[in-house]
Amino acid sequence: MNGFSAACRCCFLGFGLLLLLTTAVQAQRLLTNGSTTLLTSDSVRLYVQVAGQGVSCVYVHGGPGAGSYSFEKLGGNRLEDQLRMVYYDQRGSGRSGSSPRKNYSMARMVQDLEELRQQLGLEKWVVLAHSFGGTIATAYATTYPQRVQALVLTNAVLNPPASLESMLHYGTSLLPAAAQPNPSLPLPQRFGMVMGALQQQKLAWQLQFSADSLASRASRAARAVPSNSDFSQQVFSGQLPDYGQDFGPATARLTMPVLNIVGQDDRTTGATPSTFRLPRQQTVTLPGKHNSFLEQPVAFRQAVVSFVQKLPR
Repeated sequence: MNGFSAACRCCFLGFGLLLLLTTAVQAQRLLTNGSTTLLTSDSVRLYVQVAGQGVSCVYVHGGPGAGSYSFEKLGGNRLEDQLRMVYYDQRGSGRSGSSPRKNYSMARMVQDLEELRQQLGLEKWVVLAHSFGGTIATAYATTYPQRVQALVLTNAVLNPPASLESMLHYGTSLLPAAAQPNPSLPLPQRFGMVMGALQQQKLAWQLQFSADSLASRASRAARAVPSNSDFSQQVFSGQLPDYGQDFGPATARLTMPVLNIVGQDDRTTGATPSTFRLPRQQTVTLPGKHNSFLEQPVAFRQAVVSFVQKLPR
């Protein structure tokens, strides 16, 4: 009987070891450079691209709904000799699928990010976010602080209503008086009118770029791959109140190292120095507007790489 029990224990131990090895191999295979698809726990397919070498870093794109491709080709590729970059398109965005139940809540976006980390078999990673992605990255870091080795916020929006107000104010200032909307109209209506007028007068690029040529490069990159607009439509329809709150106060609870990259003339974020209450914050201000990785590629790379290299291993 004792011999049988010993044999059973060996069998179970062997099976457990085999299971661990199989899981490790699967995780390693997923982390191998190249594209793959992640199936979330509620059956939404997310597009994932892994590239580079070094410390693992996930990119959280903005938009909302912009997808990760533009950053990958216009900024992230400069980091890949030092970082293992994980680019993913959020549900209802870029090359990812839509949620059949229209579940685009902040909690679900955070869960998607955590499920991605788990399926890649990573203990921790650096979270790098641009623009509207700052809201998701902040919510994720608040929910799973033990999984975030460090946070890199690039031209981050943490208060979407303040961002909208800032863009409306600046966009209106770019227009001649005759094209400016009546200030008594509701904010969403005025914003739509201003955006339309800027497009018509070929001034829209000035909102987020310091040169028309840079806006054209970004536009070409965005058009190079399929784009899913379901998430952005849900946000701008006003059906997702999660994204109408100020995430700035939550930053006071984030104790991991944070690099905050700010555009000197960025009129999109609506951020002020008091927006970021991060206890371990390092701020780098670069010339230009809302896309520092494209407008100042050398300085952007230097700031991110230097920051990551100094992180405790």
